[in-house]
Amino acid sequence: MNGHHQENGKKSMMLFEVVKIGKSATQSVVDDWIESYKHDRDVALLDLINFFIQCSGCKGGVSAEMFHHMQNSEIIRKMTEEFDEDSGDYPLTMAGPQWKKFKSNFCEFIGVLVRQCQYSIIYDEYMMDTVISLLTGLSDSQVRAFRHTSTLAAMKLMTALVNVALNLSINMDNTQRQYETERNKTIGKRASDKLELLLQKRKEVTYVAGSSEVRLKCLTALQGLYHNRELNARLELFTSRFKDRIVSMTLDKEYDVAVQAIKLLTLVLNSSEEVLTAEDCESVYHLVYSAHRPVAVAAGEFLYKKLFSSRDPAEEGVSKRRGRQSPNANLIKTTVFFFLESELHEHGAYLVDSMWDCATELLKDWECMISLLLDEPILGEEALTDRQESALIEIMLCTIRQAAECHPPVGRGTGKRVLTAKEKKTQLDDRTRITELFAVALPLLLAKYSVDAEKVTNLLQLPQYFDLEIYTTGRLEKHLESLLRQIKEVVEKHTDTEVLEACSKTYHALCNEEFTIFNRVDIARSHLLDELVDKFNRLLEDFLQEGEEPDEDDAYQVLSTLKRITAFHNAHNLSKWDLFTSTFKLLTSGIENGDMPEQIVINAMQCTHYAILWQLAKVTESSSNKEDMATLRKQMRAFCMLCQRYLSSVNTAVKEQAFTVLCDMLLIFSHQIVSSGRDMLELLVYSPDSSLQSELLNFILDHVFIDQDDDDNSTDGQQDDEASKIEALHKRRNLLAAYCKLIIYNIVDMKTGADIFKQYMRYYNDYGDIIKETMSKTRQIDKIQCAKTLILSLQQLFKEMLSDLGHNFDRSSSVFSGIKELARRFSLTFGLDQLKTREAIAMLHKDGIEFAFQEPNPQGEGHPPINLAFLDILSEFSSKLLRQDKKTVHLYLERFMTFQMALQREDCWLPLISYRNSLQAGGDDDTMSVISAISSRSSTSRSKKAKPIVGKRKMTEDHGLLFSVEESSCSSSDGMWINQQQTVQTPVMISSPHLTSTVLRDPKRIRPEESYMVYPSQPHQIPMDYNRRGAELMEDDEEPIVEDVMMSSESRLEDLNEGMDFDTMDIDLPPSKNRRERSELKPDFFDPASIMDDSVLNVSMF
Repeated sequence: MNGHHQENGKKSMMLFEVVKIGKSATQSVVDDWIESYKHDRDVALLDLINFFIQCSGCKGGVSAEMFHHMQNSEIIRKMTEEFDEDSGDYPLTMAGPQWKKFKSNFCEFIGVLVRQCQYSIIYDEYMMDTVISLLTGLSDSQVRAFRHTSTLAAMKLMTALVNVALNLSINMDNTQRQYETERNKTIGKRASDKLELLLQKRKEVTYVAGSSEVRLKCLTALQGLYHNRELNARLELFTSRFKDRIVSMTLDKEYDVAVQAIKLLTLVLNSSEEVLTAEDCESVYHLVYSAHRPVAVAAGEFLYKKLFSSRDPAEEGVSKRRGRQSPNANLIKTTVFFFLESELHEHGAYLVDSMWDCATELLKDWECMISLLLDEPILGEEALTDRQESALIEIMLCTIRQAAECHPPVGRGTGKRVLTAKEKKTQLDDRTRITELFAVALPLLLAKYSVDAEKVTNLLQLPQYFDLEIYTTGRLEKHLESLLRQIKEVVEKHTDTEVLEACSKTYHALCNEEFTIFNRVDIARSHLLDELVDKFNRLLEDFLQEGEEPDEDDAYQVLSTLKRITAFHNAHNLSKWDLFTSTFKLLTSGIENGDMPEQIVINAMQCTHYAILWQLAKVTESSSNKEDMATLRKQMRAFCMLCQRYLSSVNTAVKEQAFTVLCDMLLIFSHQIVSSGRDMLELLVYSPDSSLQSELLNFILDHVFIDQDDDDNSTDGQQDDEASKIEALHKRRNLLAAYCKLIIYNIVDMKTGADIFKQYMRYYNDYGDIIKETMSKTRQIDKIQCAKTLILSLQQLFKEMLSDLGHNFDRSSSVFSGIKELARRFSLTFGLDQLKTREAIAMLHKDGIEFAFQEPNPQGEGHPPINLAFLDILSEFSSKLLRQDKKTVHLYLERFMTFQMALQREDCWLPLISYRNSLQAGGDDDTMSVISAISSRSSTSRSKKAKPIVGKRKMTEDHGLLFSVEESSCSSSDGMWINQQQTVQTPVMISSPHLTSTVLRDPKRIRPEESYMVYPSQPHQIPMDYNRRGAELMEDDEEPIVEDVMMSSESRLEDLNEGMDFDTMDIDLPPSKNRRERSELKPDFFDPASIMDDSVLNVSMF
């Protein structure tokens, strides 16, 4: 060993010896090293390098001169020469307790080192670079000791860095969420200093989070180089070498980086088209369908440059031609071909929006599009196929919508923005031009494609974007008459629901009382409906005639006419034709005879539903009379009862329609109908009885919570088709969402949610977001009742398990483990604020304890109660209790325990032991508390048997919450044996905000601790997002990381996500039951007599 190492290696030798002996705390050793690193990082880093060398068993050492002047390969070669290989042993393989301890200490040291350096040192681009470079070189050494030691060190280093990255990602998300919440507040409510602090913190975290800014700077710098045409030839080598990397960056998780990467590729394309291969271009093409608009626009510009920018010189001479002979004709065809090849035919609006900024002239050439559809091809020109014509019509519709609405399609952008004066003028000019062109062309297009349902459906949407005044000012009335005739012919030819609804919407758009064409359109509409209703009544009379069985032709005529009427009834008030009487008679006949075709029943239900809603709109007006109100009430209740009977139908489609209509009716005619000063509608309130609630719940259990392969409601026998499976899942999600709304609005008992919540884990991928959101909203309404529902769902699963496996089941079984995991997930949804959920968690434990002891073992007191293992599940919620509440729950648990139970140590009693331990965590060990309590109770009971005990009460305050403290008194015969002198601290229910609406909520009434909650205003629905991946079903923008490294971190990340509340279902909440006056509270939260009193919770008990 050289002299320098002997002189300078004292610290490094000490570091190795300290870790080997393990007597000093690793934390202090690392802290000392960090201090030395801050003082002189070269010396400290040399100590660390020698530490790894010595941990490999090498007797040599690295000197300062070697460290400063030699490469790592040279240092490793010299250390290899000094390595003594006479013995194959080295510290990680040596036998004996000291070396086994050394291995664990070695791994711990690396983990602690990274953890302590995570805030500054690991980002200085010196320490980590040096260590990683050394370990990488050693892992490729010829010496096995070097390879083994360095590989283990590198793995532990990587694991520690992953944990740092995970915590950093969590902090970034939390900071961003807090920043957005604070920024979205009104200016008067913002805390500017807090906003600045969060902004600064976000910048700091973003700086250390990764190299996205570096990538962005590199890309922008390269764009400057590629803009210079003189440098293009000199960049060929660079382009060929780094092209693949630039192409891959178009998929960067940071959208700004992806945008700049696409723009750079566009510049590369301008310099030389041969550089980018077809595969390179295709990787950019599909980004035109990206949900992020800047990425899509950049990809659209790339697509336009590649496919449309270069024109044939022969076309220059025909630039002034119009229609299908114009230069744009071939470009429009190319757009159609690209759209068809991308096989995303439902996303034409996204393609158009992506190219709107760079190809506006092309996309607005509607004359050329009309010509391509109506004119005959010129000599030598290939005509468009039927599929290409359909695609062209769809693209044409999307361009018209974009020009008329001036905002991106749904899902791309933040919504409608305020248009500038120039944009408004352009919008008005475009609408005028659209109307002038298509007022003439649309009747011709409908006449040509009248039998094609897809083309007609798209064409009929065009009048929605017309400026209807032009029909009069432009003297286009004759074309309006032609349009009305064509629409009538389409109605008479088609029975497809989408086509009929498109016709109905077109009439609705044209029947605008503000324009002079209203009377003309209204007469045409009334004439059409007169014919349809007269025909339906005539057919219905023959169809329902007694003694005759209708044939298929009669049924088809009734169905086709009914579908037309139903499609129009959706958007038009047909009350004057009194369709309720006819459709209700039809539904009644279907129940009585049982042979009604399913589609007739489904459309009759829908039509009757529309009739009732139009009547409700009428009686809501101030001019309505009591007679109309009474008639509507009678019709509504009779229809609901009829739909309830159809829930027992053998036809699945009929049952689904009856269920959907019932959920809508119950929601509309619930107690909330009288809100906003509409007390006159109280007569219409309709609440489901217990039998209807039971039938609705059974329908959900039988038709929603099923395996995909068990779904017998296939469409046209193509259930194996992937699209059909997705459609079936979408339908089941809608059914579940409809029922969950009934729970949230307090229309059905909240306890029915137990049957829904217990499916959370099993059907997480299909319905996890809906179930979790329902739990979140029910907790906002009533925390305690929600907690009771959660524990009830676990109890139901436990009972089902006992029924299947018997009382002697194995607690390591997958079924029991699944219930425990579900309980853990439920626990995480309560969040981190224990004060807000204090009473709910306490009630949950109380119900769980009572359930565990409610059924004694038939074999005698020496055996555990039947449900005792439920305490193992209940222990998952112990961490949510405050320390003082743990003591209270523990005392309540002891009331159910006998002397013999406290002494049991067999495996069958482990759930009780583990649950008691979970309640004692963080406090003093109280192993003998039961025995001492029994002795105390016995002696006290004997000495004070004849004396009445007067309870003393006092109020204390802790963290702003009031607690009721009362001395309990128990006689020897009451079965409860808590010590009479034991003071029990029990929580009192605190009041929560009165949530009447997520939209109309007064910010002044929000409590300070809830000021971070945001309630967005959106339509009342549960959105389904199929682009979500993984755990939600996966995190957005998830970075692919090596699985074996991330395994230890995935569960922690998932746990954090479980604790977050989502705001995806935006609804008006009914009044909260959390607000209670303190005068209503009982003194002892855990007193069984007070708990069973319904007045305590203001809800019915299970």
